[in-house]
Amino acid sequence: MGRAEARRAQQQRGARRAPRGRAKGRGGQQGGKPAGIRRFFTWKKILGAFFGAVLLGMAALVGLYFYVDEPDPNADALTQNNVYKLADGTVIARVGKTNRQIVPIDKIPADVQTAFIAIENKSFYEDRGIDLKGIGRGLFNTVTGKGKAGGSTITQQYVKNFYLTQDQTATRKLKELIISLKVDQSKEKPEILAGYLNTNFYGRNAYGIQAAAQAYYGVDANKLTLEQGAYLAAVLQAPSQYDWATAGPNGKRLVMIRFNAVLDNMVEMGKLDAAKRKDMKFQEPIKPKALPGMEGQKGYLIQAADEELKRQTGMTEAQLKAGGWDITLTVDPKKQAALEKAVQDELESKLDRKGRAVDSAVQAGATSVDPKTGAIVAMYGGTGQSEQWASNALRKDFQPGSTFKPVVLASALETKASTRDGKPITPSSLYDGTSKRPVVGSDVPFSPQNQDDKDYGDPMMTVQDATNSSVNSVYAQMIVDVGPKKVKKTALQLGMVDRDGWPEDKPAMSLGTMSADTVEMAGVYATFDSHGKKITPSIIKSAKHASREFKPVRAVGDTAISRKTADTVTKVLTGVVKDGSGKAVRSSAYEAAGKTGTSESNYAAWFTGFTPELVTVVAMFGEEPVTHKQTTLTGTAGGGRAGGSSFPAAIWKEYTLAALGGVETGSFDLDEADMGKVQSPTASTTPSGTPSGSGSSQSPSGTPSGTPSKTPSKTPSGTPSGTPSGTPSGTPSKTPKPTASSSKSNTPKPPPPEEEPER
Repeated sequence: MGRAEARRAQQQRGARRAPRGRAKGRGGQQGGKPAGIRRFFTWKKILGAFFGAVLLGMAALVGLYFYVDEPDPNADALTQNNVYKLADGTVIARVGKTNRQIVPIDKIPADVQTAFIAIENKSFYEDRGIDLKGIGRGLFNTVTGKGKAGGSTITQQYVKNFYLTQDQTATRKLKELIISLKVDQSKEKPEILAGYLNTNFYGRNAYGIQAAAQAYYGVDANKLTLEQGAYLAAVLQAPSQYDWATAGPNGKRLVMIRFNAVLDNMVEMGKLDAAKRKDMKFQEPIKPKALPGMEGQKGYLIQAADEELKRQTGMTEAQLKAGGWDITLTVDPKKQAALEKAVQDELESKLDRKGRAVDSAVQAGATSVDPKTGAIVAMYGGTGQSEQWASNALRKDFQPGSTFKPVVLASALETKASTRDGKPITPSSLYDGTSKRPVVGSDVPFSPQNQDDKDYGDPMMTVQDATNSSVNSVYAQMIVDVGPKKVKKTALQLGMVDRDGWPEDKPAMSLGTMSADTVEMAGVYATFDSHGKKITPSIIKSAKHASREFKPVRAVGDTAISRKTADTVTKVLTGVVKDGSGKAVRSSAYEAAGKTGTSESNYAAWFTGFTPELVTVVAMFGEEPVTHKQTTLTGTAGGGRAGGSSFPAAIWKEYTLAALGGVETGSFDLDEADMGKVQSPTASTTPSGTPSGSGSSQSPSGTPSGTPSKTPSKTPSGTPSGTPSGTPSGTPSKTPKPTASSSKSNTPKPPPPEEEPER
């Protein structure tokens, strides 16, 4: 073969190989090598970068280990005060002097020591001060939204309490890890455990286990039983939530889970005999004692401010108690004094707490709010923290009763709901007021009894009249017509809080069978008063700290319900004061709207009322002093049934007259209120042997009377009738109002408790 032929043959072979080479090129490679951006991300390079980063991280940790010294104890955090002032700048308390007595480890029973280890750090005696698995688990929980990062060992918690701060920052956490490793090397385990037990915050202003033993059980630390120690170990996670004296049902459930976990873990660790474990019982702590200087209402005001501060900043109780805050409250000293005096005059002076069992169980709470700003201007928490530790103004374990009914009406108006025969629900709509009348249209059977089993309306009555007399059968049917879930949605929009046990699909909700406190109910009624703008009551005017930021509550928010709805509800509630169960608070000194409420078995009694200038909620609760079980208020002060129109209404009136004394009070601006058209009877709504589902049509006498035809209300002697002839009961008079101080001497006495006409 000649040279020319050889070259041609070689070229032909190259041409045949070219397609294979190009095919490899399509995959991003040339000649078998990665091409483009892929050449930077080979497995070798990725693994190399990863291990390089690990080595750099380890080198950085080693460097930090030698760079970060074991600091001096964090004395500042233990000695700073929190300063609390009233709205006028008057200092009411300086809180923060540390209640602590250091005890050596040999003065703490061994099984109590083990109780803390069992729930906090079972590997305490084996680890090196940190728990990598626990840290990883805590980070995973944080990333996946299961809670804040946990996983801290006892050593880490001791380091945080003794050397560092409570700040939740990455820098502080890194220092905590490094110092924990150093402390574990320089100190013996018993010394670390003693430091941990002596520096923790246990609640009740108790720092350290000695103070905690005294605060919760009235004994020294060396006298603690295992059961008592197990509770202290359990309460440590959330002292304010788990304190048995103040905990709600959910808090008690959670702390009992932890209490049992302590003992069960000790069995698992081989530190407690299983048979002995079965015989162990929870030992309830003693009643808390008020701190020096926290007498009267001071402790309750500080309690309310602390709760708001923690809620707004996300701080823990321990972080707050570390001190350094300068807090000014919204509380007006004159209004505060007026509220305290009203409770004393209209309730406490009439009780025989030592000689009458029912009187010893009576608790009172109140909150007063400026509806224009949302500021809490006065608050009453109880007789004092030595007798009643938890503020009655903030307690959430009692039902608001019929004070919830205006929320049902607001939801009906806001959602444009209709009666069973398709007519819009308005204050002039007609319903059947027969007691024990079965509701129609509900999957859950319900036949509520009216107060004293009275039938109202013969049997049809307007919504206005049903509100005046708080007729259960009417509102039970109304909530079915609206839809319980829609009513709950409206309640939450108005500021109520969704808690465990809210019966969202049951018509019984109409009777206020959920739980609530006086602050949130004041917010609901303040929202009515502010023409539908959501009011979130706040007790903190300002709060300053060198290293923390406080963002005040947005007290006046966006529209929660329309002005038309809010104004209509307000107008209906003026009828309650003029001609209904709230007539005990009538006065020529102000125009008022309000609603009485009494919970099932008379366990609670409320009066929630407002003027254009002030919204005030007064509540009474029955709670046995020893067992803390809810009990009836019937028989209070030697009387009969203690409903919302009795003591709560009397307190409300005296306070409101004093708080508005000398002020030119105004009338409600209710131009958008719509009372609806007076309805006429139809065949479908004429009462018969079978309930119609809604009484919707009957024309009483052209206008609602405000008083049920079967059971006319009694008018106290000397009290003018509520409404002039021809004026609907829900329509407020527009005549000028004299000042609040002008009519106090002519104030009619409230009706006796047994005349309470509503549930």
